[in-house]
Amino acid sequence: MCPNPRSDPAGRRVVVIGAGQAGVQVADALRQSGHVGPMALVGDEPVLPYQRPPLSKEYLSPAGTRTAPHLRAQQYFADHRIDLYIGVTAATVELRSRAVRLSDGRELPYDVLVLATGAANRTLAVPGADLAGIHTLRTLADAETLRSALPDSRAVLVVGAGFIGLEFAAAAREHGLRATVIEAADRPLGRALSPEMAGHIAAAHQKAGTDLRLGEAVARFTGDGGRVNGAISTKGARYPADLVLVGIGVVPRVELAVQAGLPVADGIVVDEYLRTADSAVYAVGDCANHPNVHAGVRMRVESVQNATDQARHAASMILGGTDTYADLPWFWSHQGELKLQIAGVRRPDDESVVTGDPDVGRFSVCCYRRGRLVAVESLNCPADHVAARRVLAAGRSPEPGQLRDPGFSLKEFARKTVAAR
Repeated sequence: MCPNPRSDPAGRRVVVIGAGQAGVQVADALRQSGHVGPMALVGDEPVLPYQRPPLSKEYLSPAGTRTAPHLRAQQYFADHRIDLYIGVTAATVELRSRAVRLSDGRELPYDVLVLATGAANRTLAVPGADLAGIHTLRTLADAETLRSALPDSRAVLVVGAGFIGLEFAAAAREHGLRATVIEAADRPLGRALSPEMAGHIAAAHQKAGTDLRLGEAVARFTGDGGRVNGAISTKGARYPADLVLVGIGVVPRVELAVQAGLPVADGIVVDEYLRTADSAVYAVGDCANHPNVHAGVRMRVESVQNATDQARHAASMILGGTDTYADLPWFWSHQGELKLQIAGVRRPDDESVVTGDPDVGRFSVCCYRRGRLVAVESLNCPADHVAARRVLAAGRSPEPGQLRDPGFSLKEFARKTVAAR
């Protein structure tokens, strides 16, 4: 029989597995909200916790920072009495005895466990995928390797026109390199963006010098002396390459949950409070499959916003909160001169209404479902993005016909809507 949690929520022993954005935010939110009990944060990389988004953007730029984008300084963890275990993995979780055993043999007892295990890059299973010069981008070590390789590269090939692939292609252009991007789908970012926005993004990358090949995949890589020198596509075309980035999506890291016997289905299954099937265990961030009130379906959300907001919500639950998780998802991606921001969750069959001027590269795509605004994609229009977040969070919706009026302003609609509440 499981031992009872300590009677005072603020004094419970908390163990957080995963030292990324979500894990660090859980620890920070608990301390900021008055938690005084023992706390441990476990990360499998041998470095201080750091921010991931800059790794595919500023960190790869020739003029970018040369220091790791840490989430918190070393002293922060000591000052807040957070026991930080880095370079070590959680090997097993024992739900009955409420203990985590680490890969170095140490055992961490808990009253509450938070799984913030994140996601891992999807692998490309084709001949030659193990050749030197073929990379993925997820960790700081990955980014450091790529940053060192870019200046000496001559032919860059990107497999996958998702956010990481297109951000890396833009970074390669800053190094004076013309990247070739191969994408199996018929448009880039097909699962994330409306056809209107995806088409504009594709044209902008091509205009900037990226060779974008759609409806094509890699059949095999070729090499010389154990190092990649090209790829053969499913259409039989050969692309030279001495540096390859594979960015074909991620899979949630659920191994620990599976070992513990917790339900998984495209992520660790949690309820509307972010609890797993074991009420003493939460899951947050990229690894958590939760009922999303804005999409009306279960889903995982891979974004800093989701990691941060779910972490804060889990912290409030640990301290006795009772609210369901209902934060609005939002995202961003910087691809050279393209500043893309998304609020809400779009579905493939949603209706799209374009506002602004695509010809000058400043516009938004407003997505409607059964007559209600559910998502807004904004390119180089930060005011629209901020307004969209306010409108969607408030549950308000302009009529589609209003957006077609040349004088309509989403920013003004948001101001009047929120003021009238």
